[in-house]
Amino acid sequence: MSTTTNPELVQKPTIGAVLDEQTPVDSKQQSVAPSASSSKAPSFKSARSVAVDSPPTGPLRTPIPAPLSTCRPAPQPALTPEQATKYATLLSTVSAWTVIPTTSARNAPTAAITDAERMWLTRECLLRYLRATKWSLTEAPKRLLATLTWRREYQLDTFTPEYISPENETGKQIILGYDNDARPCLYLNPGKQNTKKSERQIQHLVFMLERVVEMMGPGQETTALLINFKESSSGSAPSVGQGRQTLTILQGHYPERLGRALISELPWYITTFFRLISPFIDPVTKSKMKFNEPLSDHVPASQLWSQYGGKLDFEYDHATYWPALWKTCQERMAAYKGRWERAGKKVGEYEEYLRGGDQPSVEGVVNETPVATANGLGGGKDLNGVAAGMGNLKVGE
Repeated sequence: MSTTTNPELVQKPTIGAVLDEQTPVDSKQQSVAPSASSSKAPSFKSARSVAVDSPPTGPLRTPIPAPLSTCRPAPQPALTPEQATKYATLLSTVSAWTVIPTTSARNAPTAAITDAERMWLTRECLLRYLRATKWSLTEAPKRLLATLTWRREYQLDTFTPEYISPENETGKQIILGYDNDARPCLYLNPGKQNTKKSERQIQHLVFMLERVVEMMGPGQETTALLINFKESSSGSAPSVGQGRQTLTILQGHYPERLGRALISELPWYITTFFRLISPFIDPVTKSKMKFNEPLSDHVPASQLWSQYGGKLDFEYDHATYWPALWKTCQERMAAYKGRWERAGKKVGEYEEYLRGGDQPSVEGVVNETPVATANGLGGGKDLNGVAAGMGNLKVGE
């Protein structure tokens, strides 16, 4: 589909906006037209970077770029000598990989490992797989290789925003704000289901998981899921098959990524659904699931959507939010990749360094730009004020 800018969808900031151009979408990526019933997808050729100098004048319609300065990630415990030895062994193993299978089929052909795949193999990534396999040097490399193969076979790089756009026209999945531990919040709103059951619904979730990882700040490895079944119907509920497929993806290919899942307003048929899939949920994941707890206990009121009991005045406008999310994530990943390249393209690089934090790289390269400006906030502005001021945008006049 065409990605020419539609002037009717251009976001018009009212105060303190700085305009710049979005990097064009790679023409080699797959682009699938929306269904006939969907509205025109937003343009991705242009978007806006905003530096806010005044209080907000209307509802927020774009992602929040950073957590409150009072919210910080919980640090991982230091490695024991035994764990450090196992990490070094795993790092040596994966650093030697030169080819990766192209599919999960037995005796599948292989292709050379790419820079993007090597960049994905960070220090924290290896440690997540070690923790998920109880520090098994047999299972951890198998699962890492299985995930790299799955990412190729599932063709994640073909999930363009245009292709996924019809799935999110009603805002059934939204990345918005950060919880008390600086985890980016992914809202899942089944009551806003707008499409029939299909593989693209699962692809939509994977697309959003990739984006929520990109929205993580330095030192953060996990996300918060806020799942609210208000106004959902039995017809919009996922099937048991979809539930199992989703769990397989989450537990197999995004291990140690769930910080907490806050689930609320469950109708009886969803309770039945959870009971049916419960045997397939591992105990660690189950321990992170909280049912019908006040969300304000877990997310600062100023970053919690008012529809969920917070004070954040947010309005989902697909034409504004969708290209803004994509632009933000593209900018973050361009900076992430640039840091990886400047530090020597090392397997086992520190994620905190790659996300613009104070941690030097494996080779001792230091980020000179403060995290606030590295995240695109500019000028070292107070993050609380910037996050609140992102509401200073209007669509149209």
